[in-house]
Amino acid sequence: MMKMTHPVGLKQQNGSGLTMLIVALFFGSLLALGLKIGPAYLDDYTIQEALEGLDGTEGLSRMGPAEVRNLINRRLSVNNLGGFDAKQISIDKNGDLVILKLDYEVRNNLFGNVDTVVRFQHEYELREQ
Repeated sequence: MMKMTHPVGLKQQNGSGLTMLIVALFFGSLLALGLKIGPAYLDDYTIQEALEGLDGTEGLSRMGPAEVRNLINRRLSVNNLGGFDAKQISIDKNGDLVILKLDYEVRNNLFGNVDTVVRFQHEYELREQ
């Protein structure tokens, strides 16, 4: 009985095409997911920066909730966040302290009937200078 010899690496090549396809699909799916939910995190970061920027605003504790919302809307429109509604921010006052509570979620269609839901919760205690 004669033993068959294979050139070096021929046995390993049989499954490499399928393996490469699976790896490409996996990383392609991760990239697609990142492209779908990444902008939600970037927008949330911009919202956080806008709200944190209110800290130290002159006359903040004397403003009513509608005036604070108007100020927030102006800051968000400057940062090109027209899709976010400032009504999702609850505004409470405790003396000179203005407390902003933000709880919202962003839904994106991934493909077909599969959606992603990203939920954000933040709370800020702001004082005027």
